[in-house]
Amino acid sequence: MDGKVYVLRDRGVIEVAGAGAAGFLQRLITNSVLDIPKGEGRYAGLLTPQGKLMFDFFAVPLPDGPEAGYLIDCARAQAGDLVTRLDLHKMRAKIAITDKSETLTVAAILDGDAPAGVEGLTYRDTRAPGMGLRIIAPHAALARLKDASEAAYEAHRIAQGVPKGGIDFVYGETFVHDANLDLMNGVDFKKGCYVGQEVVSRVHFRKSARKRIVKVHFGGPAPAPGTQIMAGEIIIGESGSTSGSGGLAMLRLDRLEEARAAGVALTAGDVAVAVTLPE
Repeated sequence: MDGKVYVLRDRGVIEVAGAGAAGFLQRLITNSVLDIPKGEGRYAGLLTPQGKLMFDFFAVPLPDGPEAGYLIDCARAQAGDLVTRLDLHKMRAKIAITDKSETLTVAAILDGDAPAGVEGLTYRDTRAPGMGLRIIAPHAALARLKDASEAAYEAHRIAQGVPKGGIDFVYGETFVHDANLDLMNGVDFKKGCYVGQEVVSRVHFRKSARKRIVKVHFGGPAPAPGTQIMAGEIIIGESGSTSGSGGLAMLRLDRLEEARAAGVALTAGDVAVAVTLPE
């Protein structure tokens, strides 16, 4: 059965083509691009040397296999900067890096299979069990489909606890664990070195993550993104994406634990806040 198609107009596509693409990405990003099963991609990030997240994206092998290269499903607003950053690391790698955002579109497919008759590259969204499939296809192919509303997709993403860069966390200022990449299959802790790997490994093995993005439920009108979440008089975080009475928020885990232990209620403005920690 064909699933509902949500064209993600805020996504861009970059091609990293050539025989050296697998080795190039493997040395650079948080997840492994080797041995990706057919019909799948890898969610990953590109970090600063200090371990902060500059870009997050999916790396998907081209139809001819990883020896031909990969398509990168990334935030469209960042596509140009990501090409520039990848070029900085290219050195002598035998690859070509091209922004394909003017010709290729990304869509999400929920509650079913990819639509029949659409030629594209389909892969699972592995960030959460209910995130379904994604497809990269030419603009014209997806423009023919009657896609579901962007608001409906955003509500589903939030209900699944999947954060979005630029609203739930700030690129360039956020550590991998803060944005839950480790919980969303975005980090391979067994692969070799990559940019920022030492910081990520240290936090992981010491279990020293200080912040997390969590699901929240508001007891009234949802506050604007960036609204401070308080435990009494103490700031413990701020709100991000919202849909109806639900949303996401970046919280300090130690302050949340202290508030719970002391029985202190959480608020955002005048609205009560209930928290569900990620598994």
